[in-house]
Amino acid sequence: MWHNILHIASKPDNIPIVIMLLLVLFFGWLSFSLAFKNDRLRAEAARRRKEGEGEGVKKPKGDVVDVIDVMYPEEDQGLPKKVSTWPHLVKLEFICAIIVMALLTLWSVVVDAPLEELANAALTPNPSKAPWYFLGLQDMLVYFDPYIAGVMLPSFIIIGLILVPYIDVNPKGNGYYTFRERKFAITTYWFGFFFLWVLEIVIGVFCRGPGWMFFWPGMFWDPHRVVAEVNINLNEFLAGMTGMANLNSYGAGIVIGLGAIGGYYVLGMLLPYVWLKSQNSETLERLGFIRFTIVCFLFWTMMALPIKMVMRLVFSIKYILVTPWLNI
Repeated sequence: MWHNILHIASKPDNIPIVIMLLLVLFFGWLSFSLAFKNDRLRAEAARRRKEGEGEGVKKPKGDVVDVIDVMYPEEDQGLPKKVSTWPHLVKLEFICAIIVMALLTLWSVVVDAPLEELANAALTPNPSKAPWYFLGLQDMLVYFDPYIAGVMLPSFIIIGLILVPYIDVNPKGNGYYTFRERKFAITTYWFGFFFLWVLEIVIGVFCRGPGWMFFWPGMFWDPHRVVAEVNINLNEFLAGMTGMANLNSYGAGIVIGLGAIGGYYVLGMLLPYVWLKSQNSETLERLGFIRFTIVCFLFWTMMALPIKMVMRLVFSIKYILVTPWLNI
């Protein structure tokens, strides 16, 4: 098992991907540890301040309060409001550049460049994989129509990132690490980035073998492996579950598909709205109806990827909606 994993990971093409994965895990752990630490410090400082104000004494000073004062620069504590770029930032960037150049030089000496022979149209590699930064999109082609996986979903990612400054109305979390004050934003970002992008790259590197078939990590990539898969649409799945043969028709498939997609987005927007309204949430009031609708649409569009993956891998459902123009 480990021999096969090391064989794949040690290929010159895959070494940068392994390094990237380790860096993502390390800096993810570092950011969350700092966020949890700052949340504990803030809670402790708030408790100490409340106790001090309740007794009518001067606000206590100490390591916890000092750290919180730095985290909240809007409170005038006589601290500097700005840090000069030189030498504080430029010095660190220069040192990091030297270290990176040294590592790249050592890397180029120890590991050969992944160059292959001239391209031969009569001899294509199996599996034929895209560059690592497109492996996630290539794996999404298993679950979605090429137009959706290659055009629509990447466009939604770009549009969503552009809209973040306009729909993020939470003023907290600027200039310091925190999780408690931005639970939804941080959780959504990490789920989308790590599980729906980085993990897709890892699956494309370590789990997609000959014929783009799925192999669990450590399995031998047998090029002669034969997998019998039955791909059905949502209406055909429901027809088999209910025994209603008329659901197999083309018209029933369109009606069921449109109803499923429309109900998915309508309920995905309506249920959170009702719940936040019942909780008298300030978030709903700050967002407004338009921003709330955009956030819900982007969120549930993102969640469509893992839902479709489960439907394909567990229930063998290929498409929810089949039309002459677009398949979803």
